[in-house]
Amino acid sequence: MQVREGSKNILDVIPLRKDNRERAMPEDGSNAEQIEYWNERGGPQWVAFQERLDAQISSLGQVALERAAVQSGESVLDVGCGCGHTSLELANRVGPTGRVLGIDVSRPMLGRARERQAQRGLSHLAFVEADAQTHTFAPRSVDLIFSRFGVMFFADPRRAFANLHDAVRPGGRLCFVCWQELPKNDWARVPLGAAFQHVPRPEPPPPGAPGPFAFADQARVRGILEAAGFRAVGFHPHVEAMNIGGAHGLEGAVEFLMTIGPVASLLRDAQPETRERVGNALRETLTPYVDGDTVQLDSATWIVHARA
Repeated sequence: MQVREGSKNILDVIPLRKDNRERAMPEDGSNAEQIEYWNERGGPQWVAFQERLDAQISSLGQVALERAAVQSGESVLDVGCGCGHTSLELANRVGPTGRVLGIDVSRPMLGRARERQAQRGLSHLAFVEADAQTHTFAPRSVDLIFSRFGVMFFADPRRAFANLHDAVRPGGRLCFVCWQELPKNDWARVPLGAAFQHVPRPEPPPPGAPGPFAFADQARVRGILEAAGFRAVGFHPHVEAMNIGGAHGLEGAVEFLMTIGPVASLLRDAQPETRERVGNALRETLTPYVDGDTVQLDSATWIVHARA
């Protein structure tokens, strides 16, 4: 990697304690609701289902990684790194002469990420518990900002991407994968249709509210990125069948959907009898999509790329 005058390596400028951790999140910040969710509810669930989640969405991350064209020796920031799957892959691609920093607000998920890092002995990979929306990064220290479904949850995405832009060297790259609109994503649409037979439809969220489909609108995302200083913004559509909950058959898919994701959110305060009815509806609805030991539902994503 070429060393640029006045720049510092991204790992050299972040003061990490001996256990490779940092607390850098204001508890009353604008992203407080998301921070609470990913620490108290979402994070522990994702840790419990980490292997099955990786099996479900890893191929979508691989498409984005190929588009990002990661090079040996580069410095990479992995935003919303979660349990570390993409950070590990990025570390493999940049090699020991490169550096990767995974950043996330979820302490439980970062705990799992650090376990996986330790198992592989990757000294050029580090994780920080912080909010990428407000965290102070070393200016112009990053060759690539990457994210697999980690950028749709910012309370203030314009502020977040302006902050991230300051961390990228001139000519550096941004690449992330996000969901297209809900009607194109059968992995969510079909199970929700089954659930709505027994639970009321919630009020739709305000446009652009943090959530899985917050970045479905190309025009909105382009405006956010260009306002932050990114240029040459591009959107690559990608459609593929997704293995729901990993290869655990119909019952595994039903369990997964009722624990994590949009249907699980509907059932958060549901009575046992309602949960049973929704489970039966899911089994009936998903049966036509069973293929061997998998349940296959279509997904539609954007691979978004830009230059600083």
